[in-house]
Formats: sequence, C-alpha cells, structure tokens
Amino acid sequence: MIILITIVHIIVCFFIIIVVLLQSGKSGDIAAAFGGMGSQTAFGPRGAASALSKATTWSAIIFMVTSITLSVYASRHTGPASVLKDVKTGQTQSQPAAPTQKPAPPAQQK
Repeated sequence: MIILITIVHIIVCFFIIIVVLLQSGKSGDIAAAFGGMGSQTAFGPRGAASALSKATTWSAIIFMVTSITLSVYASRHTGPASVLKDVKTGQTQSQPAAPTQKPAPPAQQK
C-alpha cells in the first residue's frame, strides 16, 4: 500500500511541474507591484478557470493528501524515536581539581 501511495505521489509531483510550466503568466510584472495594470493583478477580475488551472488545483489536492498520508504512515510505523537513543547515559567520573601552587618568587640577588 505504501509503495502505491509513493508511486502516485511521485507521478503527481511530475504532473504538477509540467502543468505549472505550461500555464501562461497573469501579466503580473513589476508594474502590478506599484499599482499599474490593476485589472490584471492577482485580485483583479478573471475569466473562467482553464483546464490547466483545474488540473493544477486537483493535482495540488492529491499531492497534499498523499503527503499527509505518507507522513502519518511513516510516524506510525517508526514510532517515537529519539536522536539520542543510542547514546550511553553513564556519568563520567570527574576528580576535583588539584590546588595550584603559587610559583616561588625569584631569589633576590645581593
């Protein structure tokens, strides 16, 4: 089952790439950022959705569903694991620091 979902997920990934690259732009160039061409911006009027935009929407939905399914499946079958599960937790033996002795002052010559 997981292999089938993975294969569908990979096919949908390639399909999304192809469909997005085939779509034409919405003329949202630099002029749209500063208020020019207001009717062609993202919030302006648009026509009916084309077949490519519908295909993009449905493939994005399928991509999200397969992504969530794969992540849920992976988390259930691997269980909660820690990165530190193989690290030994034994305490290290430390010794107190030895007191340091002051160096003797240099002998004074007479």
